[in-house]
Amino acid sequence: MRATAPTALRRRAYRTVLDYVFERLTVWLSPLTSFTMEEAWTTRFPEAGSNVLRMMPETPAAWRNDAEAARWAKVQAVTSVVTGALEVERREKRLGAALEAAPAVSVADAELLAAFNDLDAAEVFRTSAATIAAGDGSADAFRLAEAPGVTALPKRAEGHKCARCWRVLPEVKAPTFLCERCDDAVAQWDAAREDA
Repeated sequence: MRATAPTALRRRAYRTVLDYVFERLTVWLSPLTSFTMEEAWTTRFPEAGSNVLRMMPETPAAWRNDAEAARWAKVQAVTSVVTGALEVERREKRLGAALEAAPAVSVADAELLAAFNDLDAAEVFRTSAATIAAGDGSADAFRLAEAPGVTALPKRAEGHKCARCWRVLPEVKAPTFLCERCDDAVAQWDAAREDA
């Protein structure tokens, strides 16, 4: 999870989702890794009783959102091209981690491109930066047969590595070596600690 302020709605939403996943995953994996799941459950909820006695929680029907699932299937189609391009770069030793990259992605299909509305492409691709635009892309860009009309041109991210989120960004400078987002989050954490 990249840095966000302690009271940010986005951060609280992440934590809520992680809580629901934890609650279900510990039950689901219990038959396979009983001791590990028991330890995870009782460390988090020491008074809640044994994990092996729990049943899988009911998942509310309201959580089902077919339109959002279809949108993320489109996002995943584009992401698979970016991931493939980054794998080639890693294999050829031109890049190490995905956070060293800033891919330029071209998408010919308007529906695929629209799936990225209100999304940070860099977060979706798990890279430091990313550009996504309409078009066919350059001739030397990476392509996959499974995702026609999508190309990715892997580039190295410019700047320095943030000491907190590890994104490589031009804004990261001494003395903090933090990106703007992390610097803001740390300042809010420090202010909250001083008020306590």
